[in-house]
This record gives sequence, C-alpha cells and structure tokens, in this order.
Amino acid sequence: MEKLEKSRRRFLNILLNGALFASLISILYPVVSFLIPPKNAEPKPNSVLAGKLGELKPNSGKIFRFGNKPAILINTPDGELKAFTAICTHLECTVQYREDFEHIWCACHNGHYDLNGLNISGPPPRPLKEYKVNVKDDQIFASKDTHNA
Repeated sequence: MEKLEKSRRRFLNILLNGALFASLISILYPVVSFLIPPKNAEPKPNSVLAGKLGELKPNSGKIFRFGNKPAILINTPDGELKAFTAICTHLECTVQYREDFEHIWCACHNGHYDLNGLNISGPPPRPLKEYKVNVKDDQIFASKDTHNA
C-alpha cells in the first residue's frame, strides 16, 4: 500500500511540475517574443523618388523619406542636386538645410555639415551618408551607392 501511495505521489508531483512549467512557458514566450523585434520587418529600398525638378529653388533643401528614415535633398547655391541621410551622426536628430548658412544644420546640439556631408563644427563625430542623385525626365531619384554601402 505504501508503495502505491509513493508512486501516486510521484505521478502527481510530475504532473503538477509539468503544469507549472507549461504555465511559466505560456507566460514568458509572448513577453520574450514582444521584446525581440522580427528580422527584416521592412524591406530597405535602394532607390526612392526624392522630388521633382523645379520643386527646389537653388540654395534650398527638403526632407523626404528613404524607406523608414528621413533623408534630405539639397539644391546647392550652384544648382547641383545632392542627397544625404537626414539623421545627425551625434544623437540621431533630424537635420535641415539652412539657406543663411548655406549648409546642413542640426538644431539639437548645433552640429554643422558642409554640402558634401562632412561634419565641420559641433558635436557630430562622423559625416552624413551621401546618396547618389539621378534625374529621369522631371523626377529626382536618390539611391544608395552600392559600392560604398
């Protein structure tokens, strides 16, 4: 009789421990799945429409979307079109083009970039990533340089 009670008790312990383990997993799995982002949630484009010819007067700029990140299209004072990522390399604020400075400026901590994307003053540690600009018909496209990506 004692042997039968021990085997029942052992069986119940295994059953209860298994149920406890299954409950713990059913609680932890969704939490862990939420905290770890999925891989490749959004495809990253190689080229996007940045604007149209005539939309930007010389010495002006505009922000556009490159995938899920901001980018900036600049028509330099000389009339040359340039595009860069619009994310400051210091604390990832969005940069803007300042007509009065004739260069790119980050308002967060007064970072300055020249028209080649090079950091010229302030705290930014690295230059902005430049995009290749192509004009087709009256549309301006910005694309990643696949050789330097």
